[in-house]
Amino acid sequence: MIKILVVEDEKAISDLIVFNLKRCGYKCTALFDGEAAADLLEDANFDLILLDIMLPKINGYELMEYIRPMGIPVIFITAKASLDDRIKGLTSGAEDYLVKPFEIAELLARIQIVLRRYNKTETHLAFKDIEVDVDSRIITKSGNEVKLTPKEFDLFVLLLRNLNMTLFKDRIFETIWEGQWQPESRTVDLHIQRLRKKLELKDCLKTIYNTGYRLTGN
Repeated sequence: MIKILVVEDEKAISDLIVFNLKRCGYKCTALFDGEAAADLLEDANFDLILLDIMLPKINGYELMEYIRPMGIPVIFITAKASLDDRIKGLTSGAEDYLVKPFEIAELLARIQIVLRRYNKTETHLAFKDIEVDVDSRIITKSGNEVKLTPKEFDLFVLLLRNLNMTLFKDRIFETIWEGQWQPESRTVDLHIQRLRKKLELKDCLKTIYNTGYRLTGN
């Protein structure tokens, strides 16, 4: 399981991030000041750190100096929005820089990009009685292999890695088909229909009216 450390001193924001990351299957630890994070990192390892800059005791830039030799990727999450702040954050060693306020869907997308960059994405995924081996691109349901087309496979993995999150049709199309989505296109809808049928997902692969789709479940 991917382990993420969230270092954010605003509890409401921290709780929101942790809640959504856990829903997507990540294991999260939340801390509220830089000193506590530095102490924890002496003994614990993480796959990714989400780091605020304006922290009590030790700020994000100072903590970044401590983290950099560990080779753990960092995404800064901060209210500091100027170009100079962005440049400083990225040149300090962070992989990405996200300005508050932000959409959770965007944060999740950036997390996935950074984890892929570091080859830290999960290679085995599970949903109810469905097992997915990402490396071999094999999907089984109740122990029986289900044949999916390459795009159907990629689409299901995208939905599963964004479990309980609504994915907009344009984002789905641009991610899976790597092209510009056209509102009149039925490509995404047809692939969703086939996934529902092949994997028996009628009750948990929801259509969000005029928006997109969401895979729901524990």
